[in-house]
Amino acid sequence: MNDLAIKVSNVSKNYKLYSKPFDRLKEALHPFKKKFHNNFNALNDISFKIRKGEIVGILGTNGSGKSTILKIITGLLNPSQGTVEVNGKISALLELGAGFNHEYTGLENVYLNGTMMGFSKEQMDEKLDDILSFADIGEFVRQPVKTYSSGMFARLAFAVAINIEPDILIVDEALAVGDMFFQEKCYEKMKDMVRSGATILFVSHSLPAIRNFCQRAIWIEKGILRDQGKADVICDIYKNYIEQRESAVSSVNVNEMDVEKKFKNKIYLENIQLNKKIFSTGEDISINLRVGFKEENLQYGVGLIVYNNKGDIVTLFNTVRDDIELNKPFNDFFLEINENDFLAGKYYISVHISDEMVMYPYDRNDYIEEFEVRDKKNQFGIPISEGYFRCKHNWIIK
Repeated sequence: MNDLAIKVSNVSKNYKLYSKPFDRLKEALHPFKKKFHNNFNALNDISFKIRKGEIVGILGTNGSGKSTILKIITGLLNPSQGTVEVNGKISALLELGAGFNHEYTGLENVYLNGTMMGFSKEQMDEKLDDILSFADIGEFVRQPVKTYSSGMFARLAFAVAINIEPDILIVDEALAVGDMFFQEKCYEKMKDMVRSGATILFVSHSLPAIRNFCQRAIWIEKGILRDQGKADVICDIYKNYIEQRESAVSSVNVNEMDVEKKFKNKIYLENIQLNKKIFSTGEDISINLRVGFKEENLQYGVGLIVYNNKGDIVTLFNTVRDDIELNKPFNDFFLEINENDFLAGKYYISVHISDEMVMYPYDRNDYIEEFEVRDKKNQFGIPISEGYFRCKHNWIIK
């Protein structure tokens, strides 16, 4: 335990859920111990270790159990099963305003929090200037905190939390309500704390924040520890999970080639082949279309549409749009996408063969092939691009 800040061993948390408040009393008094509740497992056999000086992020959708495990670590909740060992003084920013008396002024709450952390009034007097300077809420510090905005709450709570010199700082989405200048102050202060040997446990819905700020990440979903490891790797796994869950067509099936069309279509697609199925952003993609003909004197165009896993058109390629005239049979079409700019995700290909003005189809093949693109990352494990596309560019620094 010498090099461990936190050790969570086989922790579970169960709640009894009652349909009506009176059911609790009926269950307590029932002579045959009849149950009037349903069991809810908020956490199920969670185990992980956090070493001293680490910045560890916790990921998970709403209601996944992130806040519950933090409350157990800080001692606000007791686990139903399992144990938690903490080596060092903890300072935590959990639910916004937790630990504050809303009737007290900001100043009174500073001393209240200091007392709860074991500091004397004299010790808090010495820290007061640093706290007020960091919070930067002016004369509002002398007003009841019930009059504060969420941003002011966050400023004062964070200022108190970091200035009591904790060994372990736990932050649960508290920075989301602050403005960009305050967030900058907080992140820079947390960097200084880590350089001084502190440990930070950081919960956020922002994948860039977890990926860029944390060394490791822990993913909890529906009360179960789904994965843990390097922050950039876990962020990628979690991102794929979210995209698949929210995708309207996440279960798209690639269609079989219709072999009957060669007997009825004047022009038809015989085969499609990619140089491989999984690419990194920046790699070359080669697509070979094999086309068959029943007639020769036709003017036509060949097009290829790329969809994402939501069914949106990402891009398309078409000989007509590229002013390529096709007026005799060509059997092999090679589409070369050099240094592809697709971002991470799964993509589906449709191939249409039409007349020379794209007015009607000779052959239509929807979702007949798929490929996947994975992030290319920089030296820190950060994807080189995010958003909708990667724009080729050069830096000139003078």
